[in-house]
Amino acid sequence: MTSSARELLKWLAVILMTGDHVAKVIYGGYVPGLSEAGRVAFPLFALVMAYNLAQPGADVAKSVRRLGLWGAIAQPVYALAFGYWLPLNILLTFALCAAAVYAAGQRNWIVLAFAAAVLPAFVDYQWAGVGFVFLAWLGFRTRRPLLTLAAFAPLCVFNGNLWSLSAIPVAAGLSRTAWPVPRGRWAFYGYYVAHLAFIGLLAPILRP
Repeated sequence: MTSSARELLKWLAVILMTGDHVAKVIYGGYVPGLSEAGRVAFPLFALVMAYNLAQPGADVAKSVRRLGLWGAIAQPVYALAFGYWLPLNILLTFALCAAAVYAAGQRNWIVLAFAAAVLPAFVDYQWAGVGFVFLAWLGFRTRRPLLTLAAFAPLCVFNGNLWSLSAIPVAAGLSRTAWPVPRGRWAFYGYYVAHLAFIGLLAPILRP
């Protein structure tokens, strides 16, 4: 998967995520088309993350710290937008995913069990989300694509539909993209917080 492809997939996921959040917060949870497309956002993010973490020399601990910090910053804004504190926002889900990968790399099975079996109860996408990233990471690391494909099974069960499978042809089709895609190291995190704040503040005005 090229660097340009990863950036393109990530920003495509941002667009789909934003539409899904608008549907949930402003339109009561479901908008035909937007909500279905929103189911593709998480697996696109997760595939990119798993691929990045599987690269030689990846600083997994740094990913845990960065995602945890931005997840903590985003949580009050997330609660404002959605009206609840639990489950915790998706950045904290990804922080937990990175922690599980780090623990596996360090062969710290106690921490891995805690990250994979206990803490997912408190984050968005729960065990399906953490399991998806972990299996996809393992598939990329060992070059066993069936493991990556297997990660979609619990996600489809969690969602109650098969829309997340649409991420497979999208990711495969764009994986060799060589277009120059601008890379903003902090742009995604800033956007995540800003769009939640914007939706949360406007929701009382825009709700039908």
